[in-house]
Amino acid sequence: DLVPFFLFVIASFTDFLDGLLARLYKAESKLGELLDPIADKILVSAALVLLVMNGIIKNYEVIAAIVILTREILISGLREFLAKRKETSVPVSSLSKFKTFIQMFAIALLLTGETGNKIINFQDYNAQILGLVLLWVAAFLTLYTGYDYLRKGIDSVINEDDKENQ
Repeated sequence: DLVPFFLFVIASFTDFLDGLLARLYKAESKLGELLDPIADKILVSAALVLLVMNGIIKNYEVIAAIVILTREILISGLREFLAKRKETSVPVSSLSKFKTFIQMFAIALLLTGETGNKIINFQDYNAQILGLVLLWVAAFLTLYTGYDYLRKGIDSVINEDDKENQ
């Protein structure tokens, strides 16, 4: 059970470390700006699909996974659209970064399986239940931040259109 957990945690940590070092050493690049969100989405999407496939995320919890995946697709499309219009992309908010952390923490807990349940077992709560609760928290944060990005993106397009029509 712990192999997928450790692989996911290492991948998540290296993603975080890459961004931190790029900002710290002012080594940010257009390629990194393009690839980093794609890497995040692939990591999260693959893990969620595998957790659903293995039956760890099931029943109504699948809705939380669908919300997260839908937002990722929507925001990717928005960023691509804005890039084609040569507009500045919508910057990543602090809340979105927090959402990503909660999302990855929830997925990591869910990946621990029965071993995680043996390690984290507080009365009626174990690693899987805690992971599912955090997945729902991430899904709600995903809805909020997705709406915020969409609103800012639409406002940006409307403002650009207004400038062109004047």
